Amino acid sequence: MPDPLLITTADGLFCPDGDFHIDPWGAVPSAIITHAHGDHARPGCGKYLTASPGVPLVSLRVGTEVAGLVYGEEITCGKVRISLHPAGHLLGSAQVRIERAGEVWVISGDYKTVPDPTCTPFEPVRCHVFITESTFGLPIYRWPAASVVFAQVNAWWRANQQQRRTSVLFAYALGKAQRLLAGIDTSIGPLLGHGAVQRFMPAYRAAGVNLPELAGSEQAKEIRGTGLVIAPPSTANSVWLRRFGDCSTAFASGWMQVRGNRRRRNLDRGFVLSDHADWDGLIQAIRATGASRILVTHGQVPILIRWLREQGWQADALATEFDPEGDGEGGPAPVEAADDDDAAGRRDQPVAPG
Repeated sequence: MPDPLLITTADGLFCPDGDFHIDPWGAVPSAIITHAHGDHARPGCGKYLTASPGVPLVSLRVGTEVAGLVYGEEITCGKVRISLHPAGHLLGSAQVRIERAGEVWVISGDYKTVPDPTCTPFEPVRCHVFITESTFGLPIYRWPAASVVFAQVNAWWRANQQQRRTSVLFAYALGKAQRLLAGIDTSIGPLLGHGAVQRFMPAYRAAGVNLPELAGSEQAKEIRGTGLVIAPPSTANSVWLRRFGDCSTAFASGWMQVRGNRRRRNLDRGFVLSDHADWDGLIQAIRATGASRILVTHGQVPILIRWLREQGWQADALATEFDPEGDGEGGPAPVEAADDDDAAGRRDQPVAPG
């Protein structure tokens, strides 16, 4: 049996034949980065490679120069061929395809399978082994159409205006915030973005994504009672938030599928909008790969593995240290949070078929 294409080490997924890590959580000599969220792109590595559209974002995150690879372009790295393919998660997000002597593995990174005007759509990649995330890997997670969610946000914003309340919509600063801004009705009123959101806007505009201009925090008084504020969830109950006066608060996240999560966060509204695949999206993506073996990581690992095995796939767990929400800011504990004994604490182990 040939040596495995990937092994797990103390620093994350490692390809011995290519001498690189994928989304390492330690400082390593060579890193391939699937996307720019903080739990996947960490500073301190010797050199970085990511998909070309994501170069400015990853560079912002890691604070150093980052090399880019055009989607679909193949390069040789040691004994393997690698290419990056759209993951549909956020601008520049990518799946990593690794090939050696006809054997193909694909690492999904974080992904979604529904359209998003702020990034290149997800592209299924045929392979023998598929490593998939499972953040929302439960049948209860089935997303409504984005158009329905944006209509709900618009109606909530208008209703708040009638009551002279500022609308504060919590959303992850990279990816989700930009998707919201591309989908809402910007004619309703003024828009303000927290500094964490503003930080990433130039990269999106430079990539040709059509996004509205945002007021800054110094203009808070001007938008009170009429405006929509986009801010990261960490600003909830903060001194920063008080400058907007009487507010109605909401959160845009897949976690809002479960009403208890909204109550625990003391929110007025929850909008179900996720940049991760829902249950149907996960199954659709797995089937499209044609893979015979599926390795499942961060999220609802045991539940998805059990279902896959029942359907005839060879499926196993793969331990990683990524956040459940996969955005670097964390999310509420998932329903039926998984604790896989076989995966817990596994390090320096081969990830091999069979």
